[in-house]
Amino acid sequence: MSRPEILFPLFAELETLEGVGPKTARAFAALGVERPKDLLFLLPNSGVDRARRDSVREVVPPATVTVEVTVGSHFPPARKTGPYRVMVRDASFEFQLVFFHARGDYLAKLLPTGQRRLVSGRVELFDGVAQMVHPDHVLRLEEAGDLPAFEPVYPLTAGITLKQVAKAVASALARAPALPEWIDGPLKAREGWPDWQVAVTAVHRPRTMADIALTAPYRLRLAYDELFAHQLTLALARATLRRGKGVVSRGTGLLQARVLASLPYLATPAQTRALAEIAADMAAPLRMNRLLQGDVGSGKTLVAFLALLVAVESGGQGVMMAPTEILARQHIESLGPMAQAAGVRLALLTGRDKGADRDAKLGDLAAGRTDILVGTHAVFQKDVQFHDLRLAVIDEQHRFGVTQRMELGAKGTAADVLVMTATPIPRSLALVSYGDMDVSVLDEKPAGRKPVKTALISAARIDEVVARLARAVTEGHQAYWVCPLVEDSEVLDYASCEARFQHLRAALGEGVVGLVHGQMPAAEKDAAMARFVVGETAVLVATTVIEVGVNVPNATIMVIERAEIFGLAQLHQLRGRVGRGAAQSTCLLMYQPPLGEGGARRLTILRDTDDGFAIADEDLALRGAGDLIGTAQSGLPRFRIADLERQSALMAVAQSDARRLLAEDPGLTSPRGRAARLLLWLLDQDRAIRLIAVG
Repeated sequence: MSRPEILFPLFAELETLEGVGPKTARAFAALGVERPKDLLFLLPNSGVDRARRDSVREVVPPATVTVEVTVGSHFPPARKTGPYRVMVRDASFEFQLVFFHARGDYLAKLLPTGQRRLVSGRVELFDGVAQMVHPDHVLRLEEAGDLPAFEPVYPLTAGITLKQVAKAVASALARAPALPEWIDGPLKAREGWPDWQVAVTAVHRPRTMADIALTAPYRLRLAYDELFAHQLTLALARATLRRGKGVVSRGTGLLQARVLASLPYLATPAQTRALAEIAADMAAPLRMNRLLQGDVGSGKTLVAFLALLVAVESGGQGVMMAPTEILARQHIESLGPMAQAAGVRLALLTGRDKGADRDAKLGDLAAGRTDILVGTHAVFQKDVQFHDLRLAVIDEQHRFGVTQRMELGAKGTAADVLVMTATPIPRSLALVSYGDMDVSVLDEKPAGRKPVKTALISAARIDEVVARLARAVTEGHQAYWVCPLVEDSEVLDYASCEARFQHLRAALGEGVVGLVHGQMPAAEKDAAMARFVVGETAVLVATTVIEVGVNVPNATIMVIERAEIFGLAQLHQLRGRVGRGAAQSTCLLMYQPPLGEGGARRLTILRDTDDGFAIADEDLALRGAGDLIGTAQSGLPRFRIADLERQSALMAVAQSDARRLLAEDPGLTSPRGRAARLLLWLLDQDRAIRLIAVG
């Protein structure tokens, strides 16, 4: 389990490199560089052409030029703050080198009159005179070979110069060993990728700007290494989850048929297909680890409930976990009628259950009298024991990373796992976050759902909006009014929400308007939600807490204030809270003019489409991957070389390659498997190596 010896030099202290002292090492840490190997992956982000010219005459200023000169006279500054000038002459032209705040003795040594030097820097014209201010390089002719014809430019941070980075990188490159190949042979040949050592050296010695582009073959190779290591880690996690031998659960179809017969509509082909994929996984001897991805209103709950019935039909139990108590209660309400039709026993377990009541529920569960349990993370507690748990359905993925999925798997049961998410994720990102899972997609809406009408309206017309709301309320409709998150301060959010609540209450009447925001105690929040769900209040003023899951079919209007500051996916989720009943629904996007380009583009996209997957792809293009899932809470890896937005096709190749390698060599013991272990160590994915050890 220890780090392979061949990599030791790359994992030594940074100070063992040439020109790196303790102070420089501390500065390097700000660039994420802590070991020599980190320098190998600190890639140049641009470059400067330092090819030799005969004369400055060959370029049109301003431009960077590298030229051999004879040093002429020195002209120290006439006054203290003035510039120090040195006249120089190349093969056919005379120009000045200019220095500010320079020491004369230093310059006399650097540029002795009458000697020849190689200078490189930016030449500009001042009052018709050609000048090079503070040359980047002044070298004796015998050192001229040290200056590359094309000089890479690295990202810098306070306390580090380009020369220091270049020197440290050269020193780290000298330690880069030739490593055995972990990329699949035919793939490498087809793409024309070089060996790792060649690639890592070439990437730091570009010859033109084209070599710095993402598409340069050695850049692509190193990007692929990174994506492959990530997918290998996910594939190992997936293998670990599946290695727990699953229980074979074969449904009879009886209970499912009762539920389907009781519904006023038919299941969509997408629902039927997803259910078939899930049932096939449950009937297999390996554990299921599947993601059910569906757009707002695509009918995920029905698919999940039918999957839970497969578990019950085969003699076991199922559990459905929701991130909040409100959602857990909603699941119970929406599943109630279906459970009744099927004749199965449903129970709810949340953190609120205490004492005798809780004991009775736990008793029923352990004895197998409860068929399906719905709950919050309270179902993770030690004393919650199932009689025969076959399937765990987890709702709203984002609060659940790979680690929690593994914990759930470790609950001693070999339960199959189905994760539901209502956030359509672009395929490239789905591979990053859920590469360890199989994916089923619901990409069509049940019949009879009318699309929500979406309109953009300026905040100046708020009075018209309130008047329209008043009419809708008298006609018996309900509405959401979402307030923006002001700043990052919960106090301010609360204030803006509270002010809008008072304003609407004054306009619409006491008891008509409810309020929900993040600062409220959970019990108050639940109570306000509950009053809205049963229709006691007609308008609910809220922050984005209602983004996920609340289901009120009678709500037909969604007003989103300052819509331009929300992300696309979030706006799409909020809009999905209306349009759940038979009546025509409307979503009003209120914006503060003038609209910036990004805001206008987001709101227009939203107005013109209700396809969540199209919206997610557009969101990725607009915001980039890290922002889209909020890197901090998504556990999304930060790639140093690979670019998720532009190299999503490579990610798909990496996934199938990683899965194939593990299928052929689960213990990574073949020559290629052992090489892949080196890659995992090199890219700090050694956690994954422990997963092999587990097996």
